[in-house]
Amino acid sequence: MEYSKAVDGKSVRVQAEVDFVCNKADKRYYIQSAFSIPDREKMLQEQNSLTRINDSFKKVIVVKDAIKTHYNEDGVLILNLFDFLLEENSLEN
Repeated sequence: MEYSKAVDGKSVRVQAEVDFVCNKADKRYYIQSAFSIPDREKMLQEQNSLTRINDSFKKVIVVKDAIKTHYNEDGVLILNLFDFLLEENSLEN
């Protein structure tokens, strides 16, 4: 997906992508993967393409960091890699 962004006072087209789109019956999951999210800037970078998707399907960021599964203030599910891989219904949280 493309969007416009102001850089040095000029409008620039930026390409954003989602790592995985998974469809299961009537459900769809948009999944970003990240090795680590050490700060707010990295979180914004990882969720940028997810928050630009204008539908109500679940948006997920899978992180290798040992974090507790939670939803952030933008409604994105933040899930650690081990829970994602080992818990059968991890996307249903």
